Amino acid sequence: MEAYASAPQVYAAGLIFARLGALLMLMPGVGDGAVPARIRLAFAFLFALMMFPVLGGQVGAVPDSNGAMFAQIFREILIGLMIGLILRMMLAALGIAGEIVSIQSTLAFSQTANPGQAQPSTSLSTFLTVMGVTLIMVTDLHHMFLAAIVSSYRLFPFGGDVPVGDAAQLAVQTTAEAFALGLQLAAPVVVFSLIFNIAAGLVGRVMPAFQIFFVATPLLVLSSLSIFALSLGVLGMVWVDRYRALLANFL
Repeated sequence: MEAYASAPQVYAAGLIFARLGALLMLMPGVGDGAVPARIRLAFAFLFALMMFPVLGGQVGAVPDSNGAMFAQIFREILIGLMIGLILRMMLAALGIAGEIVSIQSTLAFSQTANPGQAQPSTSLSTFLTVMGVTLIMVTDLHHMFLAAIVSSYRLFPFGGDVPVGDAAQLAVQTTAEAFALGLQLAAPVVVFSLIFNIAAGLVGRVMPAFQIFFVATPLLVLSSLSIFALSLGVLGMVWVDRYRALLANFL
């Protein structure tokens, strides 16, 4: 390797690749399961080569022992996984909203292969997840992803301590916000379903001989999907704004 790069240069590039590779494996869009692992690794490798001239001088000398070297590599991988997992958590808000809408509209049995996950999910949840990734690309939020990656070296410089406590607190807050946001996004369908089920229960109570189930279920499905379609634009705008606010914490 000395003919192409010195040992400190290889070590610095390896540390940069360790953080970028771990982060890109979880980042929405690039880190989805539908994207082959070779493409993700190749993108992380090329990105590390581009970042090396900017960040290579901040790495420092090569550690004397293998233990210290592997500790630095593990630290960079941990930071990358921490940031990527937080970015992935907010995307789960759309999946939660889709699951809630599916349950309220009696469509929870409809399962579809989710390209961003290893297992299938409800059709509405898959649709919202794919829509979220599309909105990320269309609204240029992926540019903020790349800016957040670069800013992470300012927030978590090489050789510093890993803020495990702060990262755990941020992860808990992000998870709570994702669940709350998912319920808020599904609120129109939830409110309608509650009112509709109460009305259907009253009708069934007044007219016991009336086959309320066979009449109410198609109406509930059609009405819930109609309300879901009407609120889809506002749903996407609210989620994009919340995601942009989350990314601003890393810039």
